[in-house]
Amino acid sequence: MTDTVLLERDGAVGRIILNRPEVGNALDMPTARALMAAVIACDEDEAIRCVLLTGAGRLFCVGGDVAAFSAAGDQLPAFLKEITVYVHAAVARLMRMNKPVITAINGAAAGAGVGLAILGDIALAGPRAQFALAYGALGLSPDGGSTWLLPRLIGLRRAQELCLRNRRLTAEEAAALGLVTRVVEGDLLDEAMAIAHELARSATPALGVTRRLLLDSATASLEAQLDAESRGIAGLARTPEGKEGVAAFIAKRAPDFTGDK
Repeated sequence: MTDTVLLERDGAVGRIILNRPEVGNALDMPTARALMAAVIACDEDEAIRCVLLTGAGRLFCVGGDVAAFSAAGDQLPAFLKEITVYVHAAVARLMRMNKPVITAINGAAAGAGVGLAILGDIALAGPRAQFALAYGALGLSPDGGSTWLLPRLIGLRRAQELCLRNRRLTAEEAAALGLVTRVVEGDLLDEAMAIAHELARSATPALGVTRRLLLDSATASLEAQLDAESRGIAGLARTPEGKEGVAAFIAKRAPDFTGDK
């Protein structure tokens, strides 16, 4: 990748690190491009079975680089159209890939950083984490998928207040609302990596189907959801992981979904 976005591999876990700690891991154009490239690399690498996203330094991600916004001058609208192409491609791919995603929110998340923070299947927050949309203070509207994620996670009413009033949430408040999975009081990265390795040992195809079923459930009719569930479980029964899981259950042994004996 680049110096601003790191991609590290730890066994079957791909760890993406936003790496501009001197500016709160703000997203400028090169960083947005690098983030998209790192996400695609994780999606394409079959050896990576789980993805972890975090930030370097004290903050997770403060969102767009406002200094870069200012430097764009009259070209800011075109700048924003381009940078959201990269950020939104990263968000969409993270949410739709057939691999689980964990976010380790090590500090403040603002603007597009909120969308990146809360998109994880499991979103773990450190005690210093804070969340603020902050767009209104710039006279701008949200991006990064936050207006899609927030109503689904915490309900429309709470999402409206967060977006319109720029209210700042602590880690504990975010956990109480359901914005994050939980707050980790100990070593955040160690806990996140332990869960990532646990998921990497699971049946990845089954996790991918489960991710899609859950994401689509908010807009699917009951009948469409039931059909998707039926097709999903039947399709998985054809996979090596599905066959291994059933065989292991009958043999009363632990399943081996990774092929490591």
